[in-house]
Formats: sequence, structure tokens, C-alpha cells
Amino acid sequence: MDRMDRPVKKKHPIIRYKYYISGGLVFVVFLAYVIIASAGPRQLRYDADRLTIAEVRHDKFFEFLDYEGIVQPILTVKLNALESGTVVRIVADDGDILSVGDTILVLQNPDLVRSIEDERDELEKKRITFSEREIQMQRRTSELIRQTIKTAYDLRIIAKRYEQNKAEFEMGARSKAELELAEEEYNFSNVNTEMLLEELRHDSLMNAIQISLMQNDFYREERRYQRSRERLDNLIVRAPIAGQLSFLNVIPGERVTAGNSIGELKVIDQFKISTRISEHYIDRIVIGLPATIVSQNQRIPLRISRINPEVRDRQFAVDLTLLNEIPENTRIGQTFRIQIELGQPEDAIIIPRGSFFQTTGGQWIFRLNEAGNKAIKANITIGRQNQQQYEILEGLMPGDRVIVSGYDNFGDAEEIVLR
Repeated sequence: MDRMDRPVKKKHPIIRYKYYISGGLVFVVFLAYVIIASAGPRQLRYDADRLTIAEVRHDKFFEFLDYEGIVQPILTVKLNALESGTVVRIVADDGDILSVGDTILVLQNPDLVRSIEDERDELEKKRITFSEREIQMQRRTSELIRQTIKTAYDLRIIAKRYEQNKAEFEMGARSKAELELAEEEYNFSNVNTEMLLEELRHDSLMNAIQISLMQNDFYREERRYQRSRERLDNLIVRAPIAGQLSFLNVIPGERVTAGNSIGELKVIDQFKISTRISEHYIDRIVIGLPATIVSQNQRIPLRISRINPEVRDRQFAVDLTLLNEIPENTRIGQTFRIQIELGQPEDAIIIPRGSFFQTTGGQWIFRLNEAGNKAIKANITIGRQNQQQYEILEGLMPGDRVIVSGYDNFGDAEEIVLR
């Protein structure tokens, strides 16, 4: 029989369509997996050693603020020129340590010198005029005294003569007309003497008043001249306090105007630490509030000494002073981390700070199961916080373990399977 005439055996349909059937089964399984996966929670597998896992603890919660502070001198004094002048000599340099009264620079002001010399000449003229008037008053007084003495002497002679005439009249040796003439002479001389004595008293009183007025006027001129002379001392700019000359912004030959700031002097044996705090805490920051810094592995206590209530860029300035000795090698401009205590430590459920807060807003966190191989979303409520801790009000219990880092890589996963 020819090979071409053999009958062809038909294949079973399963064998014939096995590839199509296999593809269909794979598709059905994949579809079932997708449906099951979409119906359950979204999972993400992640290496445990790449995460920070913390334990929820029942411990003391320290409510404090952590800010960076800058060391500044406790006092900075502006150096101002009290008199205008030209800089002729600079004695102190930037960075020099000065004592009170040390010379910093010397100014020159010829106009001021001439003005003071004119005042000195004017004062000398007043002194001469005062002396001349005083001599004139003394001469007038002396002349008046001589007149009074002579008049009193004449009165005594006239009085004796009148008594003699009166006796002779009684004896009949004198006429009544002679007696009346002698009496009139005596009365006139007596009145004249009284008037001279009164004039002498008035003259003495007037002289005393005039001399007092002239003396006061002269003393005023003399004090004004002394004050003018003191202005010459102001041409020498001296250190008003002991400290370090931080800078001096003048050069020889420069014209300096009175009242202009020419430099700065800082007290360096005492320091303060300045920082800026968020306006959120402005009602809780008060003078005297304790704080600490860490220097050379030691905690140094401070307290808030000044608060500037003006808010700039949503912050306000605070100064803190050290309660103990200044740490060695402390320098102006050096920075420290400051922890400002807002209250006494209290018992609370706490977890350490982590990046989860920025992602979740503190609304939820991944909590590990008992086996520690899976973390599931847990809703939480966060209370107070500081730079190291969060206070947990709801959602977690002491002993729970939570993931506090790596949330930027979790996407929208609801479960983290730890490898």
C-alpha cells in the first residue's frame, strides 16, 4: 500500500490546543492573584537593618526646646566722639584689652582751642572789672565812714556847746535867741548824723548784695570756662569701661564729628548666649526660665535674662546668662546647643523622634507584630514633643515596637514585611 494512502490519526483536542490552554491558565492565575492582592492590604518588603526601630516606653517626658545659641559679650559699648576733630594719633588697635581710662585715639580741633582761649580772655576781663568795682565800692564806703565819723565828732562838740549855752541861759549870761540858735544847730547835726549812719548801713548792705551778685556772675563765667577746658580732654578718646576693643573705624587725618560712632568696646570677662525662638512659644518663655548647654562634656546651667518681644521672621530674640564660671576657651561668636526647660519632667508614654512625623503628620505609624517580621499601620495621637521625644496620647502601649524612619521609601504601603 502506498504511504500516501495511510489514514491520518486525529490528535486529542487538549493536545492540539495545549499551548493556548496553558496560556489561558496562566492568565487566569495571574488575574486571580491581582484580584486577591487588590482585595488585601498593600505590602512592601524591606530590609530591617535599613530601618530604625524603637520601643515605646513609659518614662519621664522632658519638655524643653533645643536651639542654637551664639556667645556674645554681656555688654557692648559704642565708642562715640564727644568732640569734633581731626584724628592725629591712634593709640589702641583692634583686639586690644583696655582698662578704664586708657587712651584709644587723640583728636585735634584748633577752632575749639581758639574758642577756649577767647573765653579765658573774657574771664580775665571780668575778673579785672569785678576787682575795680569792688575797689570803688570800698573807697565809697571808706569815704562815707570818714564822713560819718566826722559828723558824729561834730555832733558831740555841738552837743557840749548846746549844753553850755543852756546853762549860761539859765544863769542869764545868754539870751534866748542865742540858746534857740544853738538848739537848732544841735538838732540839725543830730539829724544829719542819723542820716549818715542810715546811709552807711544801706551802703554796706548794698555793697554786700552787689559783691554777691558779681561774685556769682564771675563764678558762672569761671565754671563755663572750666567746662570749656574740659572739652579739650574730650579730644582724647578714652575707654569708658574695661574690655576688648573689637574694632575702630577711623584713620589718621580723618575728620570726626561729635556724636559719631567710631568703634566698639566689649566686656569679655562675662558672656551671654543669644538665640532666637519660634513665636509659637512666646507665651511660655519668661525671664528666669532655666536652660543648659554642654561644654567640654559638662552641663552648664543658664537662665533667661532678657526677652525681646518683637517678632521678626516668626521668631523672637532671647538672651541667657551663665550661672557658673565661664567655660575655659569660650570665645565670642562660638555656638552652643541650648536646651530651655519649659516645665518639670512628667510621666508619659514616649517614643524617640524620627522622620515618620514629616511623612505621616503624626497621625499614624508602623507598629511591629509580636514576631517582629511585619509592621502594620496604627493610628496614633501625639501630644507634646521636644527635640528628642514625642509624647503618645493614644494608639500605642509601652513595650510596642515601631518604625520611626524610612517612610519616604514606603510609598502607599499599608504593611511592611521585614526581611
